[in-house]
Amino acid sequence: MRRNWVLLLSLFAVGLLQTDFPARAAEDAAPLSEIVVTGDALVTPTKQTNDTVYTGQEVTKKGIEMQGSKADTSVYEAVEILPGINMESADPYGLAAEQKAIRTRGVRGYLGAMTVEGIPNYGGNPMGPRDYIYDMEDMRGVAVYKGAVPVDLGTGVGARGGAIELRPRWPEEMFGGDISTSYGSNNYTRTFFRLDSGPLPMLNNRFSMSYSLTEADKWKGPGDLGPRNNANFMFEQRYNSTDTIKVWFNYNDIRQDLYKSLTYQETQSLDQNYRKDYNATLTGVKSQDINYYKYNTANLTNIDMFAIVPVTLTDAFSLSFKPYYSTEDSTILGGATSQGGVIQQRNRDIDRYGVISEATYKFTDIKATLGYWFESSDMRINVENYNPVNFAYLGYGNYTENLDNGYAHTPYFKLSGKLFNFDWQAGVKYFYYKDPASEGYLWNSSTKSLSRAADLDRSSKEYDEFLPSVGLGYKVMDSLEFYASYGRNQIRPYAYQPLLNTYNQYRSRFQNAGVTLNDLFNGYDMEISDDFELGARFRKGWFEAIPTVYYARHKNMLTTVYDPRVDLSYYQNIGKGTGYGVELVTNLYINDNLTCFINPTYNVLTYDDDLTYQGVTLKTEGKQVVDTPEWMLKTGMIFKYKNFEFTPILRYVGTRYGDAEHKESVDDYVTMDLQLSYKFDKLPYGKSLKASLEFYNVFDTEYVSLINASDDSRAGSTSYYVGAPFTMLGKLSLSF
Repeated sequence: MRRNWVLLLSLFAVGLLQTDFPARAAEDAAPLSEIVVTGDALVTPTKQTNDTVYTGQEVTKKGIEMQGSKADTSVYEAVEILPGINMESADPYGLAAEQKAIRTRGVRGYLGAMTVEGIPNYGGNPMGPRDYIYDMEDMRGVAVYKGAVPVDLGTGVGARGGAIELRPRWPEEMFGGDISTSYGSNNYTRTFFRLDSGPLPMLNNRFSMSYSLTEADKWKGPGDLGPRNNANFMFEQRYNSTDTIKVWFNYNDIRQDLYKSLTYQETQSLDQNYRKDYNATLTGVKSQDINYYKYNTANLTNIDMFAIVPVTLTDAFSLSFKPYYSTEDSTILGGATSQGGVIQQRNRDIDRYGVISEATYKFTDIKATLGYWFESSDMRINVENYNPVNFAYLGYGNYTENLDNGYAHTPYFKLSGKLFNFDWQAGVKYFYYKDPASEGYLWNSSTKSLSRAADLDRSSKEYDEFLPSVGLGYKVMDSLEFYASYGRNQIRPYAYQPLLNTYNQYRSRFQNAGVTLNDLFNGYDMEISDDFELGARFRKGWFEAIPTVYYARHKNMLTTVYDPRVDLSYYQNIGKGTGYGVELVTNLYINDNLTCFINPTYNVLTYDDDLTYQGVTLKTEGKQVVDTPEWMLKTGMIFKYKNFEFTPILRYVGTRYGDAEHKESVDDYVTMDLQLSYKFDKLPYGKSLKASLEFYNVFDTEYVSLINASDDSRAGSTSYYVGAPFTMLGKLSLSF
């Protein structure tokens, strides 16, 4: 199957290259970083403000739009066009929060960073970014750093899985707005509204505000995705001739019923099990009622706010302050087979606040940046149990209480400049995090209350690491530039709940062996990666190519180990891995009417050694990490004729594995999405009206999309989610 699809996609790409492309002499003479293309730029090189070397890639506003309405509510869907990224989802509309994921060069997305203007976005259980809390219509672009991450980017818990920076569409210069409404398969509806005030009289400021309501039925089984409510407010106030204060507020609330996963055996008869999901009714039997759809739901609420306060002291010296506050209040219900069948409610009550302070000085040939990131985080995460038959309260599954907040202190320093045809930059940041001590409690079923359990206590622990980053660029000619970069990345320890659950389940065994919960956590450490890149950017008339070769060393990977003292296995940070590959971004600006892209990826990420689990050695050395395809390809075009636009996108994902020993093979697949649109210009009461039709999975391919597994998963322990079938929607968008 793979060979046939590779051949088909190759012919598609070759067909594009056979077109007679007109040369653009004026563009050839322009500097590489300042090229203005006639066609639509979808992916462009990017860097931070104080950098000189391009080490990232940005998906432009047009690049986000061409991926359809599913990119309106999901950051991961918006960057799926990039090579090196594998985006997986159980839902066609990007609404299945925390039932979608990405791997960046094989590393799981929740081990990466997400920021808005450098302000970190993350939570716990699971650790990592909340990609579902923004309306992407409020963004002008999304930057992705897959290797070396700029030291002045606020990466929160860490960026071993790369870093994503959202770049807001701050209030427009003129009064105006956008209104869109959509309706699609499975009762999908979405309404979005945005208003830009333009300059307000005498106040020298402007604002924007937006609101959206999105909801749909699940495409299989009973239940709903939504309602999803999102509100955003942005404000700008100029207070002198050079400086403008910016304020950001974002609120997101989503209520959703979850999709049920399949076992590997069920995926082997995919046509029979494709629409298998949770039960529509209660039966009075525990083992059945843990699969009742109303017992498998999520209510997720996030609020984020920050300000950007620049202070220009001289032409050469400036300061910047970014205070922020973030809160999350979420509950997730899910059936579990433990204790003969229970409903577990995961509670997340998270508050984070901090500030990023920065000073920049411009010397004659060098720019220096000195900054400091501070954050205080209070994560109150616990699990409660309920009886599936009558939903009677059974108490806490585990309960720990932090004795203080967690604190992050990260100073950083960076130099950048230009020497002859060389652009260079070098920086280092020192990441320090103090994990708070906690006290443990057990639920007493007789008194219906919590009681202290000293063996569940955990001591405060400190983690720190120096994270250097360097980059060098060389311009051979205006149309050709090479660059090289190196960066060290990390991720703060995670997966606390699995360790708590293991200890609670086998508490007596640990106690008899004299092993406390704190002993288990002493084996936790930060995962570290050293990332190297060598790339080029070539642009000649209609053709632009950005090839990248990369190599990475990973250590302290979270891995299951066997403890003979208790005859049990649990997580510890002892694994090592190696990654390497090639990515290519290709943009073909064929003429004013046609833009094409071809973005292939070859990626390898393997364990360096065999793993031992419960005394048995897993043959993992040299094997591709779970859920990591070696080959991927994203290709498509934007064809315009007058006011009509036609956009097909093909996506190929190669063979993956659901376990570390490659006993559970998942077939490769190809999907196609298609957009058709027509724009009405010069309206009497607006700028334009756009009518569009969107078609997802045009081939109606049945395939496994999301693989829910850790990197060292054994056969039989992985959960599989299928991709959505053919889906369509219609959309009307008015700009005024």
